[in-house]
Amino acid sequence: MNTTPKRTGQGRWPPGKSGNPAGRKPGTTPTARLRAAIGDDLTRIVQRLRDQALAGDVGAARLLLDRICPPLRAIDDGAPLILPTDGYAAAQQVAQAVAQGVMPSDRGRTVLAALGTAAELHDLAALLHRIEALEARLHDRGPT
Repeated sequence: MNTTPKRTGQGRWPPGKSGNPAGRKPGTTPTARLRAAIGDDLTRIVQRLRDQALAGDVGAARLLLDRICPPLRAIDDGAPLILPTDGYAAAQQVAQAVAQGVMPSDRGRTVLAALGTAAELHDLAALLHRIEALEARLHDRGPT
């Protein structure tokens, strides 16, 4: 007799039930065992790391700060760009702005990628237009 619980209508297991009842029990993973082993000493470990960081240990300071403070990321200022409608001229203007240090290189890379995508979409639209014109001409001719 099958004792595996049935899934709900959305394909999920009912709350508190597992599709693998013989699977790994909660709290037995290596990470869970390690957490349990240092659980009682965690406060002392963190205090020791803090003391080492305050004493000048850069490794301890880095470890603490990496876990407490997320890394800083550059934020784009979002200044508007006025670019020519010609894609090639726009790309040249962006490349020149990056080369002169007026525009950060990561922003230049993003703008150039967007210009490339726009050029590809333009080319696809032109190709679609040409195909539709050929199909219309073929349709007007009728069967041969």
